[in-house]
Order: sequence, then C-alpha cells, then structure tokens
Amino acid sequence: MDLERLMQSSQLELLQAMPVFGAIREDVLELLLGHARSASRRAGEYFFRENEQADSMFILESGCASVTKAWQDGECFLHRLHAGDCFGEMALMDMGPRSASVRADEDCVAIELATRNFMELFERDLEQFALIQMNIGREVCRRLRVADERVFQYAMRECQQGGSAPASDPPPHCQP
Repeated sequence: MDLERLMQSSQLELLQAMPVFGAIREDVLELLLGHARSASRRAGEYFFRENEQADSMFILESGCASVTKAWQDGECFLHRLHAGDCFGEMALMDMGPRSASVRADEDCVAIELATRNFMELFERDLEQFALIQMNIGREVCRRLRVADERVFQYAMRECQQGGSAPASDPPPHCQP
C-alpha cells in the first residue's frame, strides 16, 4: 500500500470515529477526503482568526490547538483541541465569520473540508448531506449546552459572592 492510500485510510478511520460523521457511508467520506486539503501549522500559527470569513471546517489529525476569543488587548482561552476534534464547523451552517481564533499550541496537521465540497455532496446525495448537517447541529448543540453550564456556574458564583450576575434583560434571580 502506498503512502497516500495509507494516509487516506488513516483519515477515513479518523472521520468514522467522529460523531460529526457518524453513520456516514464510507464512499461519501472518501468523496469528501478526495477533495480535502491538508492544513499544517507550526506551533504559534493560526488556523484562522476570529472575524475572518469562514468557508471550511477542520479535523485535527495531530497536535493540539487552542480556541481563543479576543479580549481587551489579548486573547481569552476557551478550549483546547486534540487529535480527532473538529473545529470551524459553524461555517458550514451559518456562513458567518469565524466566532473565535484557533492557534496551534504545537505543530499540527488537520484535514480541511471546504463548504464547496459539502455542496458537491448536496448535489450527489442529499440524504447523506442532511445527515452530516444534523450531526454538525448536534455537535453545536452539545457545545452550546457546555457553554450554557459555564455561564450558569459563573452567574451562580456571582450570586453566592453577594454580587449580581452579569447584566441581562431581565436580571437573573439569585436564590439560595
């Protein structure tokens, strides 16, 4: 088996193990991988920055990276990504700018899947396209639940310390 086929086999196994690509046929994953680009970043380099135009998602094959948001004159750490994690998938759903930055903490290699690749899948196999979109929606919802819990924990700490939770409309109620 040549090196290219071995790499694609490894990438196929990586995708098959991910919830975003759960129940997706092997031929569909091979189609997506056939159009995928390899994205390598050295430690300290960015895959993308917050507010950049988004047109792809990434699957981290090796290395680890940090998700950050701009804050004051720096960046606020949100999450660490490891091999097998996907990021940038919101671009496939909302076509908006990047909501955060992703920076390589060490040398990284990722698979980059562009929105145009998913549009080709849409034209070829609507059922498989819809399943991927549903899986991405589930992943985004899972992340939203985690974010909601973090906001709740922060608000509860503020209430327990005698302060008020961050401003909202209407203000949250703090009860023991």
